[in-house]
Order: sequence, then C-alpha cells, then structure tokens
Amino acid sequence: MRTVIFLVIVLFSGALAGTIHGMANLVIVEPYLDEAIGIENQNLFASGEEEDIPAFWVEYDAYRDWQKGGQILAGAILGTSMGALFGIVYALSRKVLPQGSDLKKTLTLAAVMWFTIYIIPFLKYPANPPTVGDGETVVLRAILYLSFIAISGFGVVGFYQLYKKLQSKTKIVSFVGYGIFIAIVFVLMPSNPDEVTAPMDLVNGFRAMSVVAVSVFWVSLAVILGGLWHKFRPDAENPNIRN
Repeated sequence: MRTVIFLVIVLFSGALAGTIHGMANLVIVEPYLDEAIGIENQNLFASGEEEDIPAFWVEYDAYRDWQKGGQILAGAILGTSMGALFGIVYALSRKVLPQGSDLKKTLTLAAVMWFTIYIIPFLKYPANPPTVGDGETVVLRAILYLSFIAISGFGVVGFYQLYKKLQSKTKIVSFVGYGIFIAIVFVLMPSNPDEVTAPMDLVNGFRAMSVVAVSVFWVSLAVILGGLWHKFRPDAENPNIRN
C-alpha cells in the first residue's frame, strides 16, 4: 500500500463529499430548519422568554448566517473523518467485494455502510427539527443514537468475519444472522423519550430531506473514492496496473 497516495485519496474524497453534503443541506434541509426555528421563536415570544423586537432579529439573523456559513466547512470536516473510515474499510474489504471496477466496489460498500450505520439507526431514532425534543434529554438521545450506530456497525463486522469463514453455499447464514441480530436490537433499544409536538408535515419533510442529503454524501464519497482509487492505485506497487 502506498501510504501517502492512500491518505491523500481518502482524505480528499471525504472532504469533497462532505462539502457536497454541506451544500445539499443548505439547499434542501435549511428551509425546514428555518421553519422549525421560526415556530420555536414564536413559542419564545408567547412564553415571554424573548421579546419580538428588532434587536432580537438582528442577533438571530447574524447567528443563522453564521450557522449557514459554517455548514459547508462542518460538512468538509465531518466528511474527512468519514472518508478516512470509508477508505480504511475499503482497503481491508476490497478483495471480498463483488467483482468489477473500483467504482462498483465503492458503491457496494457505501450502500452497506449507508444502510447499516445510517438507515437502520435512523429508522429507530429519526432526525427531528429543532422544535422537537426536550433540552434535558439531548444527552440521552445522543447516547441512544450513537449506541445503535456502534451496535449495528460492530454487528456488521462480526457477521462479516463469519461470512469469510463460511463456504459459498452457506454464506447466506451471515446475512440472515445479522438481520435477526439487528431486529432484536431494534426491539430492545429504548424508544425516543420525546413526544413529537411539531407539525408532522414539517417533521416528515425534514426527515425526508435529511435522508436525501446524507444519501448524496455516501454516493459522492463512493464515486469520488472509486474514481481516484482506479486512477492512482494506492494498493499496487506498479501504478500502471488496472483491474
């Protein structure tokens, strides 16, 4: 493995995919955030915690501009870390992924990771806009969500090891085993402690667009990494070798 080329490829792929994700969030998710925060502000005015005066809106607009401006940078930073993880997993599992081009393999791996460490936890603990959730349960909700991601991720690793040891005709056992395992975990994990009180069209729209934005990230990461891997071949001593 040519380490420097490998690091450049995975970090660049993650940063670029994360930037694309940040831009997608700005376009399709932020409108729902604006609406949700608008409801939250009206609740603050109604309760007397804040006053609907020009000074409030000046401060609010400055804060939201700062949030939106940092969205792309935050996406690039998060994408870089995820790109590193994805690159390491790809390097370790490349030989057992379906035969074909690097792009086919990276898309396959991205689909697996998207499903196991994002979609499955999302189905149990779906994303909610700012108006949903008690501030006192933030830590609990974060622990539950991250725990589910870890359990699902390590579960995949465990059943992948089983997959490698089984004969070709019995490899299906590893897939069935993971399905049963994650179904049991799904049932046993505690439910989200917060009641959804925001308008459901807002909540459902926010959730749907969040899924789209994250899916854009995984597809972008797979396409960029797959293309760069095929071009620069960090795993080959002879960079002119192609598969």
